[in-house]
Amino acid sequence: MAQAAGLKPEKLRKLAPDFTLKDAHGATVHLSDYRGKVVLLDFWATWCTPCQVEIPWFIEFERSLKGRGFAVLGVSMDEDGWDVVRPYIQKRGMNYRVLLGDEGVAKVYGGLDALPTTLILDRDGRIAATHTGLSNKKEFLDEINSLLDSRSAGNAAGSGAGSAGAGAR
Repeated sequence: MAQAAGLKPEKLRKLAPDFTLKDAHGATVHLSDYRGKVVLLDFWATWCTPCQVEIPWFIEFERSLKGRGFAVLGVSMDEDGWDVVRPYIQKRGMNYRVLLGDEGVAKVYGGLDALPTTLILDRDGRIAATHTGLSNKKEFLDEINSLLDSRSAGNAAGSGAGSAGAGAR
């Protein structure tokens, strides 16, 4: 399968900076926990209008693609914290893991000057595509499917390919 147009060539991809954040249930989450999966990493906020457009797409992606070794991770950059984020997750029916970001995460990801900022990570945890602002649903899907279909990642070929999702988040 041909690589989606928005994806960086493998040799130009940089490892996404790891982080440790809490999810809505208080569990500690490391980005590195998701190695072996294609990840849509979305930096967003409850007040962000383009984020509100994209979130239903991400809910759909999580539902339809998670069995193929895919995960959506949302990182809320809301300054008011869980008091505004938890009700928003409930109201929107967000079916993917949401974390609360902080200044440290913003800094290692270049400041996050615009929201949403969405990264598509390959199975090795490298940044394959970056989207700033409202993006195109088809472009996201093309990139994700291209990475899911790729067998170049170390974890994809042979080991565990038939048990995607078994025992994993």
